[in-house]
Order: sequence, then structure tokens, then C-alpha cells
Amino acid sequence: MAVLIASDLAKDISGTPLLRGVSLKLERRDRLTIAGRNGAGKTTLLRMLAGETSIDGGELVFAKGTKVALHDQRPPRDRDITLREYVQSANKDLIAQEERLQSLEQAMATGDETVFDEYARVQTAFDAAGGYTWRERATQTIHGLGFTDEALDRQLSTFSGGQLTRASLARALAGTPDLLLLDEPTNHLDIESLEWLEKTLLDLDAAIVLVAHDRWFLETVGTAVLEVEAGRTRFFPGTWAQWRKEAAAREMALGRAIDKQQKEIERMERFVERFRAKATKAKQAQSRVKALNKMERIERDPRDKEALSFEFAKPERTGRVIFELEDGKVTIGDKTLLEHAELWLERGEHVTLVGANGTGKTTLIETLAGERELAGGKLRSGHNLKVGYLSQHGDTLSQGGARTVLEATIKQTGLTPNKARALLGRFLFSGEDAEKELSGLSGGERQRVSLAILVSSGANVLILDEPTNHLDLESREALEDALSGFEGAVLLITHDRALLDAVGTRTVALEDQRLHSYIGGWPEYVRVREERKAAPPKAKAAAPAPKAKSEPPSNGNGQPKVSKNAKKRLQALEREIEQAEAALAKLEEELAAPDAWDTPDRSAKNTERHTAAKRAVEEAYARWEAASA
Repeated sequence: MAVLIASDLAKDISGTPLLRGVSLKLERRDRLTIAGRNGAGKTTLLRMLAGETSIDGGELVFAKGTKVALHDQRPPRDRDITLREYVQSANKDLIAQEERLQSLEQAMATGDETVFDEYARVQTAFDAAGGYTWRERATQTIHGLGFTDEALDRQLSTFSGGQLTRASLARALAGTPDLLLLDEPTNHLDIESLEWLEKTLLDLDAAIVLVAHDRWFLETVGTAVLEVEAGRTRFFPGTWAQWRKEAAAREMALGRAIDKQQKEIERMERFVERFRAKATKAKQAQSRVKALNKMERIERDPRDKEALSFEFAKPERTGRVIFELEDGKVTIGDKTLLEHAELWLERGEHVTLVGANGTGKTTLIETLAGERELAGGKLRSGHNLKVGYLSQHGDTLSQGGARTVLEATIKQTGLTPNKARALLGRFLFSGEDAEKELSGLSGGERQRVSLAILVSSGANVLILDEPTNHLDLESREALEDALSGFEGAVLLITHDRALLDAVGTRTVALEDQRLHSYIGGWPEYVRVREERKAAPPKAKAAAPAPKAKSEPPSNGNGQPKVSKNAKKRLQALEREIEQAEAALAKLEEELAAPDAWDTPDRSAKNTERHTAAKRAVEEAYARWEAASA
């Protein structure tokens, strides 16, 4: 029997149609993913199914006794209770049954035999719902989403916004619903919690409707897709990847059909134009006019908005080594996050940094980006670095007193207003959108502005902390394409495993206050991690962490083997590079004068000088790299 049947649902917002003709049927253990861009009405549809938002048309029918649970991004209203109490409050029916059983037991203890039958009925229902183990299951759910035992009896008012969102998800799961509605359940989860959530949802005996931007998660969990586009919906039975292939094929077929029809229309119009004045052809021309008027034109479905697409410019060349962290110590307050950390990043490498929430990933890259001081050890930077840093908080846009998107872009890029507008247009801020107040931007809009500023920076090293935060699927895929094609070095933190898989060429894991480097991207790291878990304890202790190919040879204590003479040679070559780059910069300043190119002879001579200076820089780098190797 179906858990839910929705027929021709409609919803208006301020009199404007948002959703029309939404129909679906959900059986137990169906996992329906809702696809659509930000603002398409996905969250509104979830709240309609949960009964929290009115329906302006159509009908919703639930199976008798269906228990519905909704998790969305709104924090809990009651902050004066503990995490344990909040999560357990999802089982009010079980709490009531427990209290009734206690009351009946007291009656039976006094010799009242009239309550025996009721006690048996309540006990049977209570056991069927999980019995006295439900509290233990609720606690396991809290642990699975990354909370420790110490957090159980803390007041909700002491938690951050991200922690409250996870608490809301724990409450929805702990309530054992028949219909589970999830809006962005992957937000604020580290990868370990994400994997736990995937397994839990696959095992859950309930119908699930979910909205998420994590493609890996959608593919793992989903069994069907409801596509929402410009208020219309289309149901597809199959996985997320199968739907994407079908949608792409449909778009290609539609494009061919439109082209074919357009050519036929053009032929008919040419005939009409040519022969309508000729008596012998007038009848045929008139029949074609009627055919044109009756023809049903093939059109593409209306789109909600333009999709994001961008790329990074070809970066300037850097030295071979970008960063070299030796015996590093990273702290925050009195807490030590990393000790004896070793990290290398080379030119062109795309390295992903993974680890559980709270282990220090963000603090580490803030240190590498120059935003924090290193608490201990040495951090060396290579030559000719131009670092572009994208914080997960997006808190730099208002620097310099900027109020609007355009002002922030001009202040942080130095572009003229016209060029800044052209840049913003590529990131979906066209026309009046460029004048939006920063204070009124959504999370996704703030992230797109930050990406626009990053792209214009000309950085040859990108340090990115959760760059997909608040981005819709199309924007995530645009970012993935741009990073995959970037020729400079990348150090990336993200919980989006599809992005990790597409971009990363080496994985650095923050484990037990140490950094461990693994050759390959996310799938290779997962394979090594699972093999390590499956290994016997002794074998696990003896197995060294795989070294990345790019790491210098070790002398046994984690330090690279470099002789004193080699160090001196490298230092001398580094000075040569600095001198060659300074000479090139001085020459380019001289050649900026108009009279440097006023005659053919002078132009030719100065072109030779500039070519020679650039060659000197390249040769200096080549000598340094040969010595480094």
C-alpha cells in the first residue's frame, strides 16, 4: 500500500504560480530525490508534504496512521532543553506508552484485574514500535551524526548553527517515521557522518523524499527523481546518474527536433513568400500558410535562470615547490590541533585535505594562506606565488565598507565598473542584480561573488575551504569543471565527494593530529582506509601510511635528505631567480613608456631585450628545479 499519493498539487507565492501539476506516489522504501535549481520550489514542496505549508490546489492522501518527519534548515525553536531531550522528543508516542504502562502496572499491583487486557494491548504496541531500546537507538543516531557523549546533556542554546542543524536531523531520524522528508541533510556533516547517514537511510524501513546538492549522496541513496523546472515537474524512475543521462539525451533530441522543425518552417515560409502573388501557385501557398498557423511549435521547457559557467585564466609559472611545512604545529587557543606535521605542495598538484570536523583542516589552510601564525615548525613558500584563498565563511565581502555586490567586486579586484559588471554577469549577476545589497544575499549568491573575485585575481595557487557551500548542483559542476582545468596548484577542503573525486590527484588526511599523504584521489584513499580497517591489529600497526610520489625522500625522521652543499646551491639559485625576475620587472616598467616603441628599430630592439629577460627567468627556474630534483 502506498504511504503517500499526491495528485495535481499547486502552490502560489504572493499570487504568482510556483508549482503546478505535481503528482507522485510513494511506497515504503522508495527514496525520491527532488531535482531543481535554487528557488524552484523544492523546499516548499517538502513543507507541503509535511503539512507545514498550505496547498493551493490538488490533493494529498496518506495511508492510515502515517507518521511524517521533516528535517529542514530551520533551527529548533526550544533552546532551553538538552540535546538528548530534544532528539528523544520525536518519540512522544513511545513516551506516552511508557507512562501508560507504568500507570497500569501500579494498578495491577493493587489487585485491579480490569486493566490486564489494556496492559497487554499497550505492551504489544510498545514492543512492536521498538520497546525499551528506543532511547539507545536515539543515542546511536546522535553519535552517528558526530556528537560525543559530552554533548548529550548540553543545552541546545550552547550549540552552533551547524550543530543545531545536525540535531534536527538526529531528531527526524530517531522518530522512526513512515515518511521522512529531508531538506539538505548533508549540510554540516563531515564525510564520516555522511557515510553513516547513507547507510542508515538505505536500511530505514520508510519512504524518503530528499533534497540535496551532494551528487555522491544522491546517487547512493536515490531510487527515483522528481525534476522541478519552472514550476513543472517530471517523474523519472531510476538513480540520479541515470536521470542525468536521460535528461541530457532528452535535451539533445529536443534540440534536433527543434532544428528540424525550424528548417521545415523556413522552407514553407520561403514558398509562401515566393508564390503567393502567382495565380498558378496561390492555392498551394495559401494551404502552406494554414499549415504554418496550425503547426504546434516545439519549444524547450522554460528555464528558471541561466546556468553558471566559468574558467580560470592560465596562471603564471611558479617554482616547483609551492609550500613546504616542516615539523609544523597548529593550535587554536590552548588546544593543539596538529603536531610534527609535514606537508608538501608542488606546482600543478591538486591536493585534497580530508578529516573529521574539528580536527583542524580550516585552521591549517588559514595558516598556509597567511591568515594565522604557525605555532611551531617551519613553513617555506616557493617563488612567484600568487595565492587565492576562498574562506568557507565568505566574510570578506564587506571589507572596505562595500555595501553592494558591485562595490565589493570593484574594491577587491581593482576593476573598472564596466569590467566588474562584465565579470559579475558571468556569475549570474546581470543588470540590477549587480546592485544587490550584500546584507540581503543568500549563501549561494555570496559564494558566487567570492568565486568571481577569486577568478579575477589571477592566482596561480588556490586554497579553497568548502567552496561548494550553498551552491546548487549546476554551480557545483561549473566549479568542478573550472578546477579540473586549472593548471596551477590547488589545496582543497570539501565534503563534496564528487568534487574530491573529480579534482584531487593526491589526498592528505588529518588523522590523530598528524598529516598522512596518500597517492591518488578520493577513491584510492577510501580503498586504503577500508583495507586498513579490515587488517588485523598487528598488521594495521605495522603498515606505514602510503607516501605520495611528490614527497621528498625521507631520512627516517620525516625530514627530506638534503646535503649542506645542496642547500647552499639551492639558495644561490633562488637568489638568481629573484635577480632575474627583478630585472624583468624593471625592463617591463621601462618598456611601458610610449616612446619605447616609436620607431621600428627601437621596437625590434626592445622586443629582443624583453624576450631575453623572460628567457633568463625561465632558465633560472629550470636550473633551480634540476638542483631541487
